[in-house]
Amino acid sequence: MINKNFLGLLFCCALFLAGFVINGNISLYFNLSGIMIVVGGTFAAALVSFKVDQLYIVVRVLFAAYRRPVTKETDIINILIDLSIRSRMEGIITLQNMENETTVLFLRRALACLVDGYKIDQIRDILNTEMYFFRLRREDSERVIRAIADYFPAFGLIGSVVGLIAMLGGVGDTSVILKSVPIALTSTLYGLVFANFFFLPFAATVRERTNHELLLQKIIMEGVVAINSEMNPVILKTKLESFLTPSERDNKLLSYAKLKERFKIERELQNEEAEEHEIVPRL
Repeated sequence: MINKNFLGLLFCCALFLAGFVINGNISLYFNLSGIMIVVGGTFAAALVSFKVDQLYIVVRVLFAAYRRPVTKETDIINILIDLSIRSRMEGIITLQNMENETTVLFLRRALACLVDGYKIDQIRDILNTEMYFFRLRREDSERVIRAIADYFPAFGLIGSVVGLIAMLGGVGDTSVILKSVPIALTSTLYGLVFANFFFLPFAATVRERTNHELLLQKIIMEGVVAINSEMNPVILKTKLESFLTPSERDNKLLSYAKLKERFKIERELQNEEAEEHEIVPRL
């Protein structure tokens, strides 16, 4: 099944490029000097601002954000419920066999704490610390991407200034002016396109994936703590489904019939009506 975002991206990119084609020859929008000034200057500024290792981490985070499939909350909940049933039937130590089969590193970390016999407070402390520094690392990567996005328009403006200076230096020479004007105009275009079409969306993607993974980690922490306290799997399922939207939950709404039966609403109404009938004749 093709990703809906990918189809939407193809359609929007086609509209975006069609806007360039309709207005004339698309080759007019390509200028090697402008690209070199904007791209070269931006990444030079990035290398001055950040360490190479940090930039490499950002590349890996982006690669993972776009290549790895998104784990659904329901999948994690089903795994935890299955682990809860196994722990009640076969004992908590048998979870060690499942530890290396999970693909979520945080879940493996949580299961390791569970199998090693840590107390509930210790498990919460370790996993909360893990979540805190995970969020800090992702925010740092997002900060780097947004900084690079800010550099692109600035170097686009620099390219425009370079083109204007070259144009003023060639006043009276038509050939020099014709070569300089495209640099001045396309540099600003490249700076805006790279910033708003690529790097700002990259930063938004990192933030979105970070928030999603933090939600999964919260679900895992609550599930592992519940397994450690030997919570009933049915109660655990109800608790973990609180993290889901109403449309994603399996459980059906409680019927009014069960509510009446549980709280004996009909009996109370009948008793009240009987009391009223007794009081009226007396009056």
